[in-house]
Amino acid sequence: MREKELRQSLAVLTVSSTMKLTGLSARQLRYYESFELVKPQRSTGNQRLYSLNDINRLLEIKDYLDSGMTMKEVRRVLGASIKPEVTATTTSAITDTQARKIFQEDMLRAGQWLDNQGPNSLG
Repeated sequence: MREKELRQSLAVLTVSSTMKLTGLSARQLRYYESFELVKPQRSTGNQRLYSLNDINRLLEIKDYLDSGMTMKEVRRVLGASIKPEVTATTTSAITDTQARKIFQEDMLRAGQWLDNQGPNSLG
């Protein structure tokens, strides 16, 4: 598995971070999980942890619902249940601390990239 794919599948985002990134409430996150549209991993303390792939899927679900689709239609489009993805835990042993450090480094790099784009890059 390529490093980028591995990092995108790392479940390191808490519910509160996921809520900020997606604009969804905790209740909505649990609701989508109950429909098996997303399946966050669980920490040793049973806390839900989301990956960047999960964030993309949640934003896709949100877009479908905002366009007027029903949950039944969203499930049909995305599949009745999510397919198991290869995750970091199945490919190599990585600790939660290591995963958080990798994520933090990626976010810092992304922020630096955005800073380097400047205001003229949007228009």
